[in-house]
Amino acid sequence: MKNIFYLFNLFFIFSCKPSAEETCFISKETPFEYVEPKSLSVQEILKEKPKYLDVLDLKKFRSFKQDSIEQHSAEWDEEASLKKINLYKKKYAEFDKYFGDQFSFGYIEKKQINNITYALAKGSGGNWLLKIENGKSSAYFLGLTYSHYYINSKQDLPIIKDGYLQFEGSFVKIIKVPGLPGYDDYSSIKDGNLFRIKLTDLEKDSDRDGYNDILEKAIGLNPNKKDTDDDEIDDFNDLNPKYKSENNKYTELYLQISNGHQFANLIAKNNPYFFTFYESDCEYFHKINPENSRVIFIPKKDKDKTYYERITDLTDFGISKMKKTNGNPDKVYISTWGSSYSNDYAAEYIKGKWVLTLVSGKVI
Repeated sequence: MKNIFYLFNLFFIFSCKPSAEETCFISKETPFEYVEPKSLSVQEILKEKPKYLDVLDLKKFRSFKQDSIEQHSAEWDEEASLKKINLYKKKYAEFDKYFGDQFSFGYIEKKQINNITYALAKGSGGNWLLKIENGKSSAYFLGLTYSHYYINSKQDLPIIKDGYLQFEGSFVKIIKVPGLPGYDDYSSIKDGNLFRIKLTDLEKDSDRDGYNDILEKAIGLNPNKKDTDDDEIDDFNDLNPKYKSENNKYTELYLQISNGHQFANLIAKNNPYFFTFYESDCEYFHKINPENSRVIFIPKKDKDKTYYERITDLTDFGISKMKKTNGNPDKVYISTWGSSYSNDYAAEYIKGKWVLTLVSGKVI
């Protein structure tokens, strides 16, 4: 009886799952509706904060406004700006050696503890703690959304102390303004905070695949399984770690378009901490076999997203569903967009290859 019940449930689950056709092709046009995200209060942020994070009040602190002004103070003086850049490059040269371009423009502060060098840095998806020990490098995701947490660009206190990562910063609000890239409302709602995370909590990697548990939970990987998608490639070395890759004409189309994005060719296979995020439920898109970039797919529906994915705007690019044409089964229309552009293409499958024709495009 139990076996019959199990088989019935299995049949029900798979019968309710949308087909690739349903997830990847437009059946009807639906107008875009912008929903302004809710700005949370400090109390609401604290209620939802990760359990591994401690927050202390500082009596003496650098405000969000002061930190922002000082961060950009040298930008209008060419000589001062070049001097600042050279000092920055020299200070973090060791990290560039080990991490390449993954964090090059995001270093915040570093700290030497015996034979270990740490650096706090902004990177793909959020903020990270970088570590170099005896010639070996590793990076640990903090899991703190920039929608709620701001880390001061200048840290007056040591970032590593008594087994904790600690950093000064503010609680902030960020409201996306549609159609106006660069004009987001990003302001402090409480300054003077010291954020602390135990290094043991931060470095925890239950499946020992090279990604800390905090990262895997944030982006929908399985922290207890080295190979989330069972494709015999561990998550750390898999360029599409959430979904098993396949080759068919539609996955080839999505791969061809995604390879054309401006950052794709800059990211090599040996950069495991740099991700390109896409929000899509298209099964064909999910099954691409990336060549240059490491892709993470975020579900379209909030109920299917992780908490971090729901509250953080992770995507820089997007690729739409396909729209069929009348009379030609090998021709579809498809759109792409980035933070400041959108393009519409006609794609035709000719002699085993997709030929893309730009139909329209605009810069926002």
